[in-house]
Amino acid sequence: MESNIKLIVLDNFKEVGEKVDKELQKMKRKKSYLTKISNSRFANGEGKVRIDETVRHQDLFILCDVGNYSISYPLHGVPHYMSPDEHFQDVKRIIAATSGRSEHITLVMPLLYESRQHKRKGRESLDCAVALQELETLGVDAIVTFDAHDPNVANAIPNLPFENFYPTHIILEEMLEREELDNLLVVSPDMGAMERSRYYAELLRCDVGVFYKRRDLSKVVNGKNPIVDHIYMGADVKGKTILVVDDMISSGGSILEVSQELKNRGAKKVYLIATFSLFTEGVESFSKAYQEGLFDALYTTNLSYVPEEIKSLPWFQEVDCSNYIARIIDTLHRGQSIATLRNGKQEMFQKIQMKLDL
Repeated sequence: MESNIKLIVLDNFKEVGEKVDKELQKMKRKKSYLTKISNSRFANGEGKVRIDETVRHQDLFILCDVGNYSISYPLHGVPHYMSPDEHFQDVKRIIAATSGRSEHITLVMPLLYESRQHKRKGRESLDCAVALQELETLGVDAIVTFDAHDPNVANAIPNLPFENFYPTHIILEEMLEREELDNLLVVSPDMGAMERSRYYAELLRCDVGVFYKRRDLSKVVNGKNPIVDHIYMGADVKGKTILVVDDMISSGGSILEVSQELKNRGAKKVYLIATFSLFTEGVESFSKAYQEGLFDALYTTNLSYVPEEIKSLPWFQEVDCSNYIARIIDTLHRGQSIATLRNGKQEMFQKIQMKLDL
């Protein structure tokens, strides 16, 4: 029996999941691939999930956003907003609800759960690795994620396909449509983002610089050693259009400090790029920095939740990745190579150079 694509989209990724479904319909000229589910809670917060239609012998793709902080439920009569831990628990409930009847399960989790807790120092938990091993044990056959904080965490599941994609080319295409990009320099806000920044620089055929974050190791604030100074290493930024590239923005304090430093050094324009913009706090700081001319725009994706009121701000530019996800799903379903989708470097270089040469 030939398997068909079935999409299970959790409420935390509903908007993007529906767009992915529409993109698949365009590609394959079929009706909706969405599978109905019921997700409910008991009054004490315990949850349960039910799949409301058959997934037997189907190619199942589960789509979720564990970072969505807009989903709530009543807990002991009080509204309670779901944390990543609770979203991840619902993912496991969905997998358990299939009862092993689907032919193949691929989990599409753009923001990888606990990706910042990917390595251990001393008596620390190793949450990301443990979570990946849990998924493997439950019967997940492949994991699709985007811009993992450290792709080496895949070593925790050596026998499970771990497909890590980057939306670099989609973001750059959007920027090239909207912005005048010339005299470019890509800057990494810290040493950890250097490889990602180099990839942008290679596509744009420009130089790359980096900031070193000097931290006060004697203190811990909000789980981190506070930054004492940003030390820049690289080409002169004066008169340049700068792209500051990172995987995620949480409060954004660090990347705004980098923007300030670049402007102090004479940068002409500063564009911020992040795959995930979590905005745990600091939106007001971004608006103030924009008004002060410290940066020209923030480009980010719809791979993680951002409130509508932030999307309407003049400095915010969202890049839609739903077509990209749909193409990944279709390619995996047909058992074809994902090399071009994962990289596509030469093709993207040609497109980018054509636009830059115009």
